[in-house]
Amino acid sequence: MNTPLYQAHPTMFADEPGRFILACLLVPLVIGIVWLVAWYIVNRSTLVTVGDDRISLRRGVFSKENIEVEMSMIRTVRVDQTFVDRIFNCGILKVYTAGDLPDIEQGGLPDPTRLRTVLRTARDRTA
Repeated sequence: MNTPLYQAHPTMFADEPGRFILACLLVPLVIGIVWLVAWYIVNRSTLVTVGDDRISLRRGVFSKENIEVEMSMIRTVRVDQTFVDRIFNCGILKVYTAGDLPDIEQGGLPDPTRLRTVLRTARDRTA
């Protein structure tokens, strides 16, 4: 992938505002600081990249997971949004190829409408 069409890390507050607020409330007890730092590291180590010919999901801090799917193999792209996700403009990406379970599933991605449009356009170009 030369120039990514879409590249994003999951959002922290927008994806799970209740969990974020709870962690902030626990900051005076130091537990919240540890929780926020660990959550931040996990979010920064997760990256979704959409290129011209493939989509990739890379995640992991100590053990790495790298999933790549070619655009020509994508059967269905699904973006789910709860009410809270719609308020904060984030969503859950699910990419299906051949089976009933998604090959790529990642929540908390910003601007899901743009993500779906980029995936649809890239998939149509390769078909």
